[in-house]
Amino acid sequence: MPSQRLKQCLDNHGISYTTIDHSPAYTAQETAHASHISGNDIAKTVIAKVNDEMVMIVLPASDMVVLDFIRDAIGTQNVELASEAEFRDRFPECELGAMPPFGNLFGMEVFVSERLTQESQIAFNAGTHTELIQMSYHDFDQLVKPRVIRLSYADSALM
Repeated sequence: MPSQRLKQCLDNHGISYTTIDHSPAYTAQETAHASHISGNDIAKTVIAKVNDEMVMIVLPASDMVVLDFIRDAIGTQNVELASEAEFRDRFPECELGAMPPFGNLFGMEVFVSERLTQESQIAFNAGTHTELIQMSYHDFDQLVKPRVIRLSYADSALM
């Protein structure tokens, strides 16, 4: 079942979305495979600390997390991945590691890869390791208002 907070937000704003059930998957690439959706269309949520504030970095599942590129894109050297212990309590309705990229629901700023902005539809964990929400990127952008970042590896062989 999707996070109640997420479902209520989508329903209250009249957002059209699809719920996709899949076999248990714990990485973004496993989720893409289990749901038969391209890794370019799955948005993975990475929790980081930017200047000691918890933020969400949202990337295509097919992209690697490269902190140097994220630092450059955000414009600060003070970026590090948060440990699960540091963010576990921020998402009480969600299974650990299955947080939806809706930082606005959890008091966190959201940074999104420019690559995802080019997709008409995105899919992301709905709070569990067995369920995705798929919706238009436009609707996601309107609700979350993420800060778009261009990661320099988008043109490199690191993908």
